[in-house]
Amino acid sequence: MQPLDPGREWLAAGITGLQRQREWDAVATVDVDGIAGDEVEFVALADGTFVVESGGNADPTPFADALGDDIQRPFRALAVRRPGVWAVGAVSIEVDRMDPDPRGDELELTWNGTALELTIDDMPTEPGRAEALRRIATSRVPGPYAAHAHRLRDDVWELSVLAL
Repeated sequence: MQPLDPGREWLAAGITGLQRQREWDAVATVDVDGIAGDEVEFVALADGTFVVESGGNADPTPFADALGDDIQRPFRALAVRRPGVWAVGAVSIEVDRMDPDPRGDELELTWNGTALELTIDDMPTEPGRAEALRRIATSRVPGPYAAHAHRLRDDVWELSVLAL
């Protein structure tokens, strides 16, 4: 007899009794005209500026304003056009500056307790090129870690550091 594979649909909140993991820290809807396309992805920085990552040259101000005080900057948001309205969801992020510049846009730094490994833009490279990321990661996690950095602009980076 084959074991039963319930598949993904059996893991819905109504079947298991477990709640779904929260995807957004804040959500809102807003009626905005004059924005081309169906999605706008952006990062709202603490200094009041935005980095639009998809959606052309759309102004994300009305989407950020719709979120109001429900979330503090910096945050990453996605606005999606729905019939008659835009829905916007945002999640808090960590942002920091890195000096010296590691000269890449995506960094993955892993410390397993004995070896330090780095990839920059999916290419393995010498870990010394990301000294700034190593300093940030070790200040946040005392032991083994995995750190990811995504360049937002110039020397401003979105960071994620997780303990292993």
